[in-house]
Amino acid sequence: MATTQPLDGDSAGTFLGHPKGLFVLFFAEMWERFSYYGMRALLIFYLTKHWLFSDSDAGIIYGAYTALVYITPVVGGYLADKYLGQRKAVLFGAVLLTLGHFFMAFEGEPAAGTENNPIVLVFWLALALIIVGSGFLKANISVIVGQLYPRTDTRRDAAYTIFYMGINLGAAIGSLLCGYIGETYGWAYGFGLAGIGMLAGLVVFVWGKPLLLGRGEPPKPLAKNTEWTMYAIGIGLVGVCWLAIQYQSLVGYVLGGFGGALVLYVLFTAVVKLPSEERDRIFAAMFLILTSIVFWALFEQAGSSLNLFTDRHVDRGGVPASVFQSINAIYIILLAPVFAIVWQTLGRKGMEPSAPLKFGLGVVQVGLGFLVLVWGASSVGPEVAVPVVFIFLIYLLHTTGELCLSPVGLSAMNRLAPAHMASLIMGTWFFASATGNFAAGLIAAATGAEGVGEEAGRQVVMDVYSNVGWFAIGVGVFVMVISPLIKKLMHLDTLKDDALEGHAEAGLEAQEAGVHPTSRA
Repeated sequence: MATTQPLDGDSAGTFLGHPKGLFVLFFAEMWERFSYYGMRALLIFYLTKHWLFSDSDAGIIYGAYTALVYITPVVGGYLADKYLGQRKAVLFGAVLLTLGHFFMAFEGEPAAGTENNPIVLVFWLALALIIVGSGFLKANISVIVGQLYPRTDTRRDAAYTIFYMGINLGAAIGSLLCGYIGETYGWAYGFGLAGIGMLAGLVVFVWGKPLLLGRGEPPKPLAKNTEWTMYAIGIGLVGVCWLAIQYQSLVGYVLGGFGGALVLYVLFTAVVKLPSEERDRIFAAMFLILTSIVFWALFEQAGSSLNLFTDRHVDRGGVPASVFQSINAIYIILLAPVFAIVWQTLGRKGMEPSAPLKFGLGVVQVGLGFLVLVWGASSVGPEVAVPVVFIFLIYLLHTTGELCLSPVGLSAMNRLAPAHMASLIMGTWFFASATGNFAAGLIAAATGAEGVGEEAGRQVVMDVYSNVGWFAIGVGVFVMVISPLIKKLMHLDTLKDDALEGHAEAGLEAQEAGVHPTSRA
């Protein structure tokens, strides 16, 4: 049986065999996910039912918002690596998130247009604060978890599983409570509850600072003027996102320009500065990153077009549609331990699929989910509400696909990246999610069919879902076919541990069989 390498901070005390700081991060992230997914469950309905945007416009806005949520961690991760350290970055992000969620509670009067309603400016500001707050918090809080353990510590897999359960517990409860209260009693109440959850997460993180064992601190002594400059950059980024979320086409240009530059920088660094094996690992990581874009473009229909479809065309038995946003997180909690056991059992027998093969399986399953829903809708006829069982089935397939791709991808990014590039590669992984989310907005916009009857609108959605479903299956099969080549580029047999040096140890050295927080979470 492998032994555990002790941490220099273990003397501060452990709980369930883990540093107490892990549980500080667990509850801080749980409340942050409560607020994020509680608000997300309501957002598409708020856009279409309160602000009265068309389905197409609401889909584009939703896609731009979620894309920005996933691209800002590149900036937040870079500033944390270079200057702030992860702990200060998470704290700053939590403050912005708390303000943003509370600003969402200022709903104003319903409006068929936003030109003459000043409250919409507060709404855009709320979204911008949440976007930038997520950018400073998302990647960095996961990195602090990794910093609590040496890379060869056998507790790592269990630690990330615990952390990951906090993510999905918060997502499930937030979707259920905020969604139900928002749709039943009013938008302000649902969004306000999300704000209270974020405030709780901020309080937990501040209270638990001593239990983090000095992890996540700045890489070198941080001058006050430098620290405040970093915060000023964050506030400036809020202004940029405030504009971008109003002019969604800007997001596409940002993704194209910034994303292309980011990929080129990573590849340039790999070719020029890294030895051959580390260079190959970066190439493998970039392939997995690009593959994940297809997955997220389909998976992220959940909060937009699939949410609207559930509201309009599914026999829900009177249950608010937003509540169904909790299904994925509940499935994750139930199935994640099962997947971990399966991967570990196969691993002991030398039969565990490689990370690229798991990616292909994940993309195939997300495509199958849409085809199952299309089949279910066609089987009952266009005039009959779709049985709710098919919503449970599509979320089941999407969840099993997610468990094949997302935790494995997060683990792979940290395994394949050199320690000094850990947050950069993690940020690039989030950038892929950003691109996928923006593409998801375009797909959701394509499902909008204003000015036609209910049956015709439903058919438009089914046609789009059928096309993207078959496309995903084709991509997934291709990835599975070339997975042996990608696995060879990963050079898993020559991976070595890096020394744990204060904050510089970032990333998790985890078996692919482990269950870790999903990037979409």
